[in-house]
Amino acid sequence: MTVTRWWWIRHAPVTGQDGRIYGNLDVACDCGDEAGFRALAASLPDDAVWVVTPLGRTRATAEAILRHHSAAPAAFEVEAGLAEQNFGDWQGLTYAELEQQRSGAWHRFWLAPSDEVPPGGESFAAVSTRVAQAVETLSRRHAGRDIVCVSHGGPIRAALGHALAMSPEQALAFAVDNCSLTRLDHFAEEDPAPRETLGGSWRIALVNARAHLRP
Repeated sequence: MTVTRWWWIRHAPVTGQDGRIYGNLDVACDCGDEAGFRALAASLPDDAVWVVTPLGRTRATAEAILRHHSAAPAAFEVEAGLAEQNFGDWQGLTYAELEQQRSGAWHRFWLAPSDEVPPGGESFAAVSTRVAQAVETLSRRHAGRDIVCVSHGGPIRAALGHALAMSPEQALAFAVDNCSLTRLDHFAEEDPAPRETLGGSWRIALVNARAHLRP
């Protein structure tokens, strides 16, 4: 049986946003927790494929981890399908401004229900679809490998939802903290016939692990 292990890491905390909604804006992050990155690096496999998104905070976080890792990759694989949700016109607003704009309508875990499309943006349901496609493509491409993916809160929730065959709305209930580690293992079926979907099964090994982080 072929096992492909996904090691998901949410990027380091963003800086300079003063409580604003940043979504898929390319904003800076704070990579100053060297002890945390050192401990996180010690938890990661040596011979892994490293994946980041086009947003700089994921590359900066990956580079901060690799300062303490003995097996740096030759290059990062950049996957746009794993980028954060585009909140459109809501990006740049404070949470209070958005709440006022939406007449107090608020989601218990996220900015909006999974099927709501922010003006000029995309729904979390759409994020879930593109994340599932990217995960299946990369799992086929790197079957049997370890994949370390530095991504964002939304896509990691979507990946968990995909692995558990949950609805996008249910997937929003997962907590995914900055620099936390989530691991999903895919077990491929030994079936030579071509498939439209990845098939096989998923095991959830870790979700939002934070033992390496500062209190």
